[in-house]
This record gives sequence, C-alpha cells and structure tokens, in this order.
Amino acid sequence: MENLQKSILQSTTAKMLMVGFLTIALLIPLFFVQNLIKERSNRQKEVVDEVSNLWGNEVQFYGPILRIPYKVYQESTVVDEKTKQTSFQRNAVIDYAYFFPDQLNNVSNVKKNTSLKRGIYNNVVFTATMKFDGTFSKPNLEKLQIKEEDILWNKATVMIKTTNLKSIKSDLKIRLNNEILSFESKPEEDKYYGTLESNNFDYNAIGAGKNINFHFTMQYNGSKSISFIPIGKTTKVTVDSDWESPSFNGAFAANNTTKKINKKGFHAEWKILDINRSFSQQYVTKVPDLKEYSFGVKLIETVDEYQQNERASKYGFLVIGLTFLIFFLIQSISKIDIHIFQYSMIGLALIMFYTLLISITEHSSFSFAYTIAGISVVALISLYSKSILQNIKFPAFIGIALTVLYTFIYVIIQLEDYALLVGSIGLFMILGAVMYFSRKIDWSK
Repeated sequence: MENLQKSILQSTTAKMLMVGFLTIALLIPLFFVQNLIKERSNRQKEVVDEVSNLWGNEVQFYGPILRIPYKVYQESTVVDEKTKQTSFQRNAVIDYAYFFPDQLNNVSNVKKNTSLKRGIYNNVVFTATMKFDGTFSKPNLEKLQIKEEDILWNKATVMIKTTNLKSIKSDLKIRLNNEILSFESKPEEDKYYGTLESNNFDYNAIGAGKNINFHFTMQYNGSKSISFIPIGKTTKVTVDSDWESPSFNGAFAANNTTKKINKKGFHAEWKILDINRSFSQQYVTKVPDLKEYSFGVKLIETVDEYQQNERASKYGFLVIGLTFLIFFLIQSISKIDIHIFQYSMIGLALIMFYTLLISITEHSSFSFAYTIAGISVVALISLYSKSILQNIKFPAFIGIALTVLYTFIYVIIQLEDYALLVGSIGLFMILGAVMYFSRKIDWSK
C-alpha cells in the first residue's frame, strides 16, 4: 500500500497537478501585489490633483463676446385706491444682447513644466501663452428684433468666459481699435466658467460705424488640457508645444495636413466655419452653454510608470506558468526530482520581481527599475537552480530563458498599437518551442 502511495506521488501526473495547483495558489500574492500597485497609483493621482488645484487645472476658453445693454419695456397695471380706476404704466428695464466675433484667431504656445515635485511624485503641468485677435462687425439688431433707439451703445462691454481664473498670470487688457480696456472678474454665473468683463466703452465712438478689431494676450498656468469654443464666424486656432504626447479631442479635428507630432513636441491647427456648427452669432438675455462644441488638445502621459507596472503584473501568471513549465520539462528530461517546496521558492522569487519593480520605479525610471529587478530575480533563480540541478548547463538555460521572457514582456509593455500582435506571435513561438523540446518525452511513464 505504501509503495502504491509513493508511486502515485512520484508519478508525472501527480507532479503536474501539484505544480498546477501551486501556480494557481501563487495568484493570491500576485493579486496583493496588483492591489499595492493600484494603491500607489491612487496615491499619486491624489497628489497630482492636489498640485494641479494649486497650480492650475484644465483650461477652456469661451470668448471674447460683445455685450450691449438695451431697453425692454414692460407694462404694469396700477389701481387708484380712491377712484378705483385702472391705468397702465410702461417701465423700461435693462436686458443684454450678446454678439460673437466675425473673425477669431488664436495662437497658443504651451510649455511643459516638470519642476513641481511633491514627495516622491513628479507633477507635469504647463504654462500657456495665448494670443487672440479678430474682428467684431456691426451688431445685427434685426435678427434680435431690437430697435436702434433702445440700444445703450455707450455702455457696451467685452466678456470672456473661461475656466481656471485663479491661474491667469498676466495683466489682462484688450485693445479695441485704438482704445485699451481693462478686465475685471465678475461673480460666477455658473459653476463651470468664471467671467471676466471689460469696463464700459462707447461702441459708436470706437467703431464709428465700422468693424472693431480686438487684440489681447493671456498667460495661464494649467494642467491636463486646453480647449476652445469656436464662436467666430471663422475660428482659427494654432497650438505649438514641447509636449510629445498630445491627444486631440473635442467636436472638431485638427488639420491633418499641417499637424506635426515628434519627440520635440507638436504643432496643430484648426479652422472652423460658422456653417460647421449649429449655433447663432447673437443671443439675448444670457450666453448659451456651448461646451459640447469645444475642441482642443489633451496633454497626457501615454503610459505612466504605474500603468506600466500594472501592465507588467498582468503578465505575472504567464511568467510563473512558463518558468514552472521550463523546470518541469528539465525535471522530466534529466530525471532530477524537484520538490514542490523548491517550486514554491522559485514562485515567490518571481512574485518579488513585481514588488522590487514598483518600489524602485517610484525613485527612478520604469526602464531602470525593470532592469534591476529583472537581473536580481534571474540571478537569484539561476543560482538557486544550480544547487537543485547540480550542473551548469540547465541553470544557464533557465537564466537565458528568463532573460528572454522578461525582455519579451518589456517590449510588449512599451508597445501600444502593436502590443497584441507582437504578444500573440511571441506566445505562438513559445508554444512551438515547448512542443519541440517535449516531443520525445514519454508521458505514459
């Protein structure tokens, strides 16, 4: 009976089952490592959000908008208490008409700022210099059904609605033809935009019945993205930056013929006509919410270090399984017994790769951390396998195989568009190699 039990335990099937069970069991510590990576990633996001709130958040620009007050007459009923006679009074109240520019041009230069550091976390933000110019034409009063005599031309103003008011870092003045006006911050009309408004000016005195040309410059501290609302009949926007990984988003695409992206940065241009969007050039009472028509660029990190760590950990099961498979094939070919405890030590060494990777990455780059962690684990397993296998040939083969495997996974992590293709081809080749080396093993024994 004892011989039967010993025979069963030493059978190839039993060893395969034990190694398979151990591989599944090692998913538990691997799961805890993945949770650790997520926890550290969430901590980084909290720090980045905190720094972004202090430095400056996303920038969205909506303006400039010409605001002209006009009189609206309301009739009210008045009853004389003595005579009980009813009369009607006509009172004038002030309302506002809003006019978008005919031509709106913007040239923005965005510079990456990597000097902000909180603890071990680097925070990538930007400084943007945005130059605007364009033209307001004579307001079309007929469309709004406003009489010329009701317009208060001498109390016209220019409005700008934008997010991130606190991060504006320049004195804001606007030139209207030959007159320069200053802006003041106004109480917030909604929860999304802040409002800047110029002091009053006489539209007829500046325009003299002609178009009004405007020009102004703004400097922002910001993060994450810059976007615009195309309120001009013709809106032209040009953005140049040293940011090497932009993501163009919004309702309108950048011009593909002029768009350039390389390691030094990017150049992008947009041209949007009034026929490309479905809103008017003039409004009364209030400015409409046009966020759905915004366009611009998102300044992103293509794959940050925690994302790379997370992607690496997802291949943990593959690394453990293939490593155990190599040892099992060597055990089957060489007839050397490898105890399940020794498999466990090898599995824990493979798990330690990911804890080393995340801890070193936080103080250096992912590439450097991956190299150090990979060399450490490969050396440890190779030396340990030498004491198990009692020769140099098989440990050297294991060291080379693990080096190739970790290099293969690193390449997949760095790829974006071709990761699935390269990964599939690589796994197919690994399967072919396993089938080749195991072809002469007599599994029936």
